[in-house]
Amino acid sequence: MVNPVAGFGVTFSTLFRKTQVKGDQTRMYPERPAMVMPRYHGRHQLNRWPDGLEKCVGCELCAWACPADAIYVEGADNTEEERYSPGERYGRVYQINYLRCILCGFCIEACPTRALTMLNDFEIADTSREAMIWEKDRLLAPLQPGMEQPPHPRRLGDDEKTYFLGLPDTGLPDTRMPEGHQDTHVDESQQRPVGTPWIRSGSEVRKEMRKQFHPDYSMPSEHALEAGDDSRALGPADGASTTDKGAER
Repeated sequence: MVNPVAGFGVTFSTLFRKTQVKGDQTRMYPERPAMVMPRYHGRHQLNRWPDGLEKCVGCELCAWACPADAIYVEGADNTEEERYSPGERYGRVYQINYLRCILCGFCIEACPTRALTMLNDFEIADTSREAMIWEKDRLLAPLQPGMEQPPHPRRLGDDEKTYFLGLPDTGLPDTRMPEGHQDTHVDESQQRPVGTPWIRSGSEVRKEMRKQFHPDYSMPSEHALEAGDDSRALGPADGASTTDKGAER
């Protein structure tokens, strides 16, 4: 039977010795900060519009989506004399209890204005329970050059429609597109002017947009679909595999 004292001797002999770094496999934390993946769910941040107004509209959808009941929001109405967001309402009170938060990211998925996002910062431990409840002043993103501390009037438009259609107000073509609709074949020399919305209602408008990016694109007619003449509706023809089609494209 192995002497337990000998085992403890090995433990105590290496207790105060720093780990040897071999190549890039071992990281000395906190001397060398740990690296995380770009989509790592760290602490939260309340974002701002380019003029400094807050993106949060106080809808409380993040609080409803939170499975741990870690978010508390109180909304309030904006006025022309005291405006914190470009819309009708803003988040007057915003709290996140990191003693409950499980950093799942459901709240940022529920946010309709992308006001709430999660950073790569994971060092949120503290010495008291009160300090683990983050208020709005700790969650708000810092002011960047060109931003102004709210409350203040809209700087990018007189009304809501003009404000949002004009973002970003940089004098350059507006290349924004909804997430999941990016087109890799956009010709940058023929981009739309600032303030022109990318997605509008109506199938005809969508067809025109598609033709702008793909001149040789044509929608199949209903007769072609019924007759089975369109290969896009029926899949690969003549025994050709999907892999071969993708290789040809």
